[in-house]
Amino acid sequence: MDKVQNGIDRLQNESDQQNKISGNIALLCHSASVDENLKNSIEVFKEIYGERLIKVFGPQHGFVSDVQDNMIETDHYKHPYFNLPIYSLYSETREPTPEMLKDINTFVIDLQDVGTRVYTYITTMTYILKACAKENIKVVILDRPNPVSGKIIEGPILKESLLSFVGCMPIPQRHSLTMGEMAKFAKDHFNLSCELEVITMKNWKREMFWDDTGLEWINPSPNLPTWQGSLTFAGTVLFEGTNISEGRGTTRSLEVIGHPSIEPYSFVESIKKEIESLDDSHSFTLRPTVFMPTFQKHTGAPCGGVHIHIKDKKAFKSWRLSQLLCQKLYHHLGNDFEWVKKAYEYEYEKLPIDLINGDEAIRTWVENNDSIKALSEIENNTQEYKESIKKIYLYE
Repeated sequence: MDKVQNGIDRLQNESDQQNKISGNIALLCHSASVDENLKNSIEVFKEIYGERLIKVFGPQHGFVSDVQDNMIETDHYKHPYFNLPIYSLYSETREPTPEMLKDINTFVIDLQDVGTRVYTYITTMTYILKACAKENIKVVILDRPNPVSGKIIEGPILKESLLSFVGCMPIPQRHSLTMGEMAKFAKDHFNLSCELEVITMKNWKREMFWDDTGLEWINPSPNLPTWQGSLTFAGTVLFEGTNISEGRGTTRSLEVIGHPSIEPYSFVESIKKEIESLDDSHSFTLRPTVFMPTFQKHTGAPCGGVHIHIKDKKAFKSWRLSQLLCQKLYHHLGNDFEWVKKAYEYEYEKLPIDLINGDEAIRTWVENNDSIKALSEIENNTQEYKESIKKIYLYE
């Protein structure tokens, strides 16, 4: 199988791709924006375009992807080595202002996404498309793989009443698109007038997962140190809306979940029957574990819980497993379980769990200890989405 070439690699090697980027350039990138030799995209752009690269932007977690989640903002600054202004789009503003866009002719986006709606890079890209449409600025996407494949969809369509920074369009949690395809979806959905160009990958197929690409995994955010974490993330991210630790502050964040009140072996034994009833139960193992977060929830406290080990990536359904684990933890812990009520990604009224799930019915399903069949019925509203995205596919 041939190694995947990202958009940035094609830009380096093909002059016709380079010609798609004209005039003064703004570049949105982060630490995972690297070429096949692990050179950062800024260096590549400086080599190709020289002084035409005049502004750099960073998404949530910062330009160097070193800042933690949920409303921990990053500052604007001048890069000491590249001597370029770095504008944060996770600061007092989440979208580029007219002043930031001044003198820009082409806005280039080169971000590694993880294939899940709540991962905020989709929203940042959408805000850029909207801002550039107003200023008549061309947008170019340097495409990269969806690490959890381009075929599998999980979770219900986001309800309009729950639109937020962790979901700005009616898409499911695990959406199956690349950033380039998602840009096309956003342009169509919002009927945007901006000129959009996608520099596609070579050799990427929809059935591929990250470990099929031949590419190095670079953390796209601080708490995804492994590509497998991006696969569990599609489900375990929901625990951000609870007082269950999703493993932040450990070396396997979003692959482990737990709470100080849980004895892991008895908990795993108590849910064995329900877990075995899942049609993908062969695709993972829940290993009883204890971990101690060094920051965030339950700092310094031993947390009993499970480590999710993936055995069959193609069959594994993280979203459904995580919903079932949440339901069982809710009833296992009783009064020790809590839905988080603090502000979440600039939403101050709605519960974080509802923003993450995209439908309040899932929280009700958890609280009522309802069946897996009932959960599947909530999730079963994606057919129109599945049909609509076929026309924007850039890959087979």
